[in-house]
This record gives sequence, C-alpha cells and structure tokens, in this order.
Amino acid sequence: MNRVTLDASWPESWKYSYPYDLEEIYGQNANPGYSYAYQQRRDETLRLLTSVLPPGARILDVAAAQGNFSIALAEMGYRVTWNDLRADLAGYVKLKQSSGQIEFAPGNVFDIKFDALFDGVLITEVIEHVAHPDEFLSKIAELVKPGGYIVVTTPNGAYFRNWLPRFSDCEDPSVFEAIQFKPNADGHIFLLYPEEISLLSERAGLSVDESKLLINPLTNGRLGTGFLLRMLPRGIVNFCERITRTLPMFVQRRISVQLVARLKKKPCAS
Repeated sequence: MNRVTLDASWPESWKYSYPYDLEEIYGQNANPGYSYAYQQRRDETLRLLTSVLPPGARILDVAAAQGNFSIALAEMGYRVTWNDLRADLAGYVKLKQSSGQIEFAPGNVFDIKFDALFDGVLITEVIEHVAHPDEFLSKIAELVKPGGYIVVTTPNGAYFRNWLPRFSDCEDPSVFEAIQFKPNADGHIFLLYPEEISLLSERAGLSVDESKLLINPLTNGRLGTGFLLRMLPRGIVNFCERITRTLPMFVQRRISVQLVARLKKKPCAS
C-alpha cells in the first residue's frame, strides 16, 4: 500500500479520511486505544475471510470508505470490488493502491447490477448504521454465491456500557430511517447482540460459521485506561486481549466491545 501525504488540494472527503488512516494504518497513535482496536478487528476480519476463500476469489467490500480492507485483500491476490456511497473516495483508494486488482462500484450497493455473485462479502462496521439490519443482511445475502461467505463486524450490543436500543425489542424500526447511514459512533442505531446475529442470519438463509468477541476496555482505552496504553508495551496489551478471550462467555459478552462473525450462505436445495 502506498503511503500518502495530506495535500491541501484534496477533496474534503479525502481530507476527512486521512486522519483515520494515520491511526489505522500508518501507526501514528494519537489515540492508541482506537488504533489497537482497529488493528485487532482488521486482523480478525482478514483471518475469517482468507481462511475459507483462496486468493483469486471474488470479494465485495461494502461501504468500504478509504479502502484499507479492499487494498489489503487485493495485495493478497483477491479480486476485489470496492463500494461506497461516496464516489469521490474511489480516487483516494486508487492513490493508496500499489498492487492487485480492485474494481470500483460506487453508489447504493443494492442499486448496482453486478455481473455475477460474489464468493465473499465484507460488511465491516456497517450494519449498526441501518434502520433495518434484518432487511440489510437479507439483501447482502442475495449478492453471495450459495456456499459463499459474509464477514460482518459490528460493536457488541451485550457490552455493559451499551445504552442503545435492542433491535429485537424495537416494534417499528422505520422511525430510525431518517437518521440512518450517518458515519462514526454518532450514527449507530442498534448494536446487535450475538444471539441477534444468529437470528438475523437464519432469516437471511445464512448460518454462523464462526464468531468471536474482541477488544476489552483496556485494549480500546475505555474506562479511563487510555493513558496506560501510551506506557504499556504492545505485547502486554495483546496479552491482556488474549486473556480476555479465555474468560467464560458470559463474562466476555459483557466486557467485549466488538463482535466479528463469518456467515455462510446455505446451499440451494436440490
């Protein structure tokens, strides 16, 4: 991946994305908690996909923003299609891309006519921004081949400091339609619980192939631990994260900030 430097002539969307790249891929840890959490999520997302699909597989990256996942997969030999509502970000991704094959399909992913189904689809930090996550996941499933995979990442609704409504308890999600698709944590509508992911997957003709809870409050700097992250060696922080994953599941559910899951599309009935 090419490293780019901020240029005053860039479009505003590029300038908006650049500070995220500084922390996510360039290692300038002004907010080490955010950087560590992103890297944990990124590593697990790529592992879930690459462990079941070989290079050469056709991957769709939905709401891919500055394209860090798209570029990483393209560099590993995957045939990637980048998608985002913000069409002007495609130029920013091209500026960073140094190798590999990426096609660009900006716009509403459900309005685009793709020439074939995909082997895999990434929906990272997207589903919590939509008013109808059940309908969203069902539509995403329609873009995947039978036997193909969807990797989803989303904040864990069971985390003890989550105060957002539970989707399963919402009688009329349409009341949130006017505020959906907003970026960042301010745009979160529902944070799905692990059991909701299973339920929504089943309704969409998918099964949960593997799922994990990640990132404890120390790792992401919450609960006032950010100052510790500036002093602790990365190895110790990673060790604390590994210890968290050995705890009983009822504890992990409450202290883990992130949920990642690999969903498999069920084969067509013969």
